[in-house]
Amino acid sequence: MKDIFKHVNNSLNTGKTEISDSKQAIICLAAEVGERLRQRGLLLVSAESCTGGWLGQAVTAIAGSSLWYDRGFITYSNRSKNEMLGVSIATLEKYGAVSEITAQEMASGAQKNSHAQVSVAITGIAGPSGGNKAKPVGTVCFAWLFTEGLLNSETCFFTGDRESVRRQSVMKALQGLLKLLDESSIHVV
Repeated sequence: MKDIFKHVNNSLNTGKTEISDSKQAIICLAAEVGERLRQRGLLLVSAESCTGGWLGQAVTAIAGSSLWYDRGFITYSNRSKNEMLGVSIATLEKYGAVSEITAQEMASGAQKNSHAQVSVAITGIAGPSGGNKAKPVGTVCFAWLFTEGLLNSETCFFTGDRESVRRQSVMKALQGLLKLLDESSIHVV
């Protein structure tokens, strides 16, 4: 397992990943997230934009994930972010869909519209178009939220083609969940 985590960290730092290795890394990360959530009696909800449900697919690929994964929201448009997750129009107009504040509101809205205690949100520009000087292709914003108020957010700048940016985003989201779970001692069981 440690070799997989080392590989994932190297992949995120270089943007270069072998597809078969990265698929295995995602599965291992998802399994680890699931095991930690299950042990603590916690549920996860995801809110995805640029990854289009890839994170949800990764976690539901793990047998028994219904014990720890409540649901996922795919909110690709600004309208869906507002209607499904309650991301404010003011936030979207001022900061855009790709911002940490938007990701934070996505994570909060996902929790409010689920039974989960842990949420993750991903919003970004996977390319090949859509970027600009301020937010180039590969810009991806994340938020991880624990019901008890623990919130982490981060912006990453990934390299590679559209699939590579999306894959790296899923790996980063899973790693962020592990970090959030490490920072909290809350158990629901």
